[in-house]
Amino acid sequence: MSLLSVFSVYLALGAFAGTLAGLFGIGGGLIIVPVLIFSFGLQGFSPEIAAHMAVGTSLATIVFTSVSSIRSHHKHGAIRWDIFRPMIFGIVAGAFIGAWTASLLSGSALELIIGIFVILVGFKMLLDVNPSPGRKLPGKASLGAAGAGIGWASAIFGIGGGTLTVPYLSWCNVRMQQAVGTSAACGLPIAVAGAMGNAWTGWHEPALPEYSLGFIYLPALIGIIMTSVVFARVGANLAHRLNARVLKRIFALMLLLIGLRFLLS
Repeated sequence: MSLLSVFSVYLALGAFAGTLAGLFGIGGGLIIVPVLIFSFGLQGFSPEIAAHMAVGTSLATIVFTSVSSIRSHHKHGAIRWDIFRPMIFGIVAGAFIGAWTASLLSGSALELIIGIFVILVGFKMLLDVNPSPGRKLPGKASLGAAGAGIGWASAIFGIGGGTLTVPYLSWCNVRMQQAVGTSAACGLPIAVAGAMGNAWTGWHEPALPEYSLGFIYLPALIGIIMTSVVFARVGANLAHRLNARVLKRIFALMLLLIGLRFLLS
């Protein structure tokens, strides 16, 4: 595939991921990572680094897309900065360690882990499983530890952490609107630290293709961010017009199929 034709795929991927983010309030990483792995395979990237580059590139896109999300949530007073501040140090440390952890895994092992995670998220969405508020908001040390765990896992899967942060904060009796807004704020340090970690760990990888910054593939990054921010607004508008429950189930089934593909391959 030529770089021009592949770039059009990245533009379409950004539009799709942005729309999904607006519709369901989730980061696009759940879709971006699997599609990039498939795309990088078609481009002839080494199987040993395709998954690593998909994760690194996905995190780099979230750096840009999370900014507009944070501004929107902050404007509506939905971000609990008193929760965000003690979590940020753990998030940054966890995301760096997560990027380093991913670099130690083989390409096939990383794909397997991503496939399992995508399947679990698909089942969660399909069955609409959400934790009930079961505890009080913990102290600063516990919030920092939770941030470290969320940052670590998010950097491995190439996501902004909303899939993990929102259920955790909801369990801690944080109102859903504030849980989503605070999760959006947490996504920025996760993405920055995770992207930097992937750039660093992949810097001297001999199999890197042209136009790479470590494990970040710049053409994919540029193509995705060009359309994802715009289409996130489209998705948010559609969310008020379409049957969200039906769309959510369709998306969940799609995640299950994507996850199964990783497991079977």
